[in-house]
Amino acid sequence: MSAQRSPFAMKLFMARFFGSCGGLGFFPVAPGTVTSFVAAAVYFLLPSLATAEVLIPLIVVAFLVGLMVSPVMESLYGHDPSQVTIDEVAGQWVAFLFLPHTWVTVVLGFAAFRFFDIVKPEPVNSAQRLAGGWGIMTDDILAGIYANLSVRIIVWALSFTALELPL
Repeated sequence: MSAQRSPFAMKLFMARFFGSCGGLGFFPVAPGTVTSFVAAAVYFLLPSLATAEVLIPLIVVAFLVGLMVSPVMESLYGHDPSQVTIDEVAGQWVAFLFLPHTWVTVVLGFAAFRFFDIVKPEPVNSAQRLAGGWGIMTDDILAGIYANLSVRIIVWALSFTALELPL
């Protein structure tokens, strides 16, 4: 007798798989940080991701998938569960958008994104209260925007400092 998966069981499996980024969301300690680190590592190790033509569609896909799976994950694990980490991928990649593809910008982008995702300055904090998947996904996109702008300022400031160094 062959066991068939019900459509509901398949929906749960897909929500868990994509929502947790292949299981990273179930990491026992700091699953959001672990997933952000993996997203940053993938970005750094695959330079083809550094183009807007590739990164923007990936961010959009991650965002839309996150919108679909987040309500299912919330029904399983409660409001804004730590198991949902697809939002970290989308937000982390926003932090790198249109920046030079260097190890410095990746380290700064990772650190800045984690900072803004954890501290949640306004309107990041307010965004997480949006209904369903919108809150889960939007706060990380905003944290990614804050991180991106912060890295731009740091890179700009460092470029002036580098000009002032004696040769």
